[in-house]
Amino acid sequence: MSDSRSPRTEGHGSNKPDDLRDLVGLIRAGTIELARVQAGLVRSRAAVMQIALDQVAHSPSRASRERELPVRSVALEIGAATQTHDLTVQKELGEAHALTEKFAATIDALESGRIGMRHVQAILDTGIVIDDDDTRRGWEQVVLTRAERDSPGRVRAFARELAESVHPVGMTARHARAAESRGVSVRDLADGMAELSVILPATVAYGIRDRLRRQAAAIRSAASHPTSASESTNVCAPHGTESPAGGHEGATDTGKVILSDADIADSAGTPHHAKPASFHDERTLAQIGADVCADLLLTAAPTVDPTTEITCPGGLGAIRAHVQTTVPVLTLLGRTDVGASVAGRSPIDPESARRLAAHAPGWDRVMCDPILGTVLEVDRYSPTAAQRRYLAARDQHCRAPGCRAPLRRCQIDHNHEAQHGGATTLRNLAHLCTRHHTLKTETAWTVSQGSDGTLRFESPLGQQVIESPPPRVMFLPNDDGATRTANPPAVPPF
Repeated sequence: MSDSRSPRTEGHGSNKPDDLRDLVGLIRAGTIELARVQAGLVRSRAAVMQIALDQVAHSPSRASRERELPVRSVALEIGAATQTHDLTVQKELGEAHALTEKFAATIDALESGRIGMRHVQAILDTGIVIDDDDTRRGWEQVVLTRAERDSPGRVRAFARELAESVHPVGMTARHARAAESRGVSVRDLADGMAELSVILPATVAYGIRDRLRRQAAAIRSAASHPTSASESTNVCAPHGTESPAGGHEGATDTGKVILSDADIADSAGTPHHAKPASFHDERTLAQIGADVCADLLLTAAPTVDPTTEITCPGGLGAIRAHVQTTVPVLTLLGRTDVGASVAGRSPIDPESARRLAAHAPGWDRVMCDPILGTVLEVDRYSPTAAQRRYLAARDQHCRAPGCRAPLRRCQIDHNHEAQHGGATTLRNLAHLCTRHHTLKTETAWTVSQGSDGTLRFESPLGQQVIESPPPRVMFLPNDDGATRTANPPAVPPF
């Protein structure tokens, strides 16, 4: 008897098309269920935010920082319960409240599974600029119709264009308001890299990118045409070539190029003639642009400098970057290539760590427990300075639950307040960033410390969170001179 069904794959007892069809159905059902759960989370977060806002409304204080403390406190409460940074939680609470107050139809669509959370985020981001309630509701209905049948990326583009066309406030006023959000942030990446993000007006941002590209093209053009001594003053547009603004900007040749130097000025500014030398530059235009950007940001002086010799000797151009690095001694000696980090946050390559250490104005030698990895001693003479350095080595960053604010943004907190008899001892001191220091001082949050530096946070609702000192990975030499890694066990709660 012949079988008219689809042929089965040898070695398998199931029909692959049918399996895929079932799996796609499961994914769709799971996506709808996830949307329902996410809608419930949004409503719960909005309810929490409303309770906090009601507390703010009844606060007798007029200071904005004090009035915000109920929101900060409940954000840390949720953050500690969900292993999330409280700033992230506070942002989620604010967005949830805005969604329930201004985009109720969107949450209903999410709850019924007609759209996903990425659609919701696109609607919130593009529609929040519409202040008029009636206009926003009409805009929302049109966008939701599109969202139920299109991808989040397309919905975002459509929603932004539609919002621009119906917005009652002109672009000039909205741009002035948006420009107040400009700022700089850093996001850690893998393999010792990080992403620098700058929020600027679009014209400035595109202008910066264009200038970097032109400078990279000029460097490539100069590298491709070695100059003689008579041509050394015209390296940006060598004889017989186009200017950097011409066709060279789009060059794709990434092969080796040779640079020759003719008249070179020494550090005193005295020109002297050097023998022709050459070196290989294999960087792409994108890499050259990134290097030029770093050079300009680290060494150039701003165009507008309102400082004086009293407020800033040497001006803004004299300010240099400072980074806090931790380098295991075996990495410093070249015996191993792991363990170096910036501010206890992001690993860095050993060569950069050794170069920074070679030019560092001062070192802290940190002696650690060989088993637990906790800090035992920091060898500085002045007691007050030694305490600060010990705490910096031990804490590495803000010790509040989930927070990794670097030490430069932290304050040393007396866990048991000094005005209440708390001693200035290592067992009563820890780093907290300004946000969490204020929260601990001004609200019912309390902190106590164990003999090993472990902190016990207790929230106004009675939740207890144990924060052990950040562990350090130890690198121990074997008998044969090789190194092995010993991960210290977690410090038990006291």
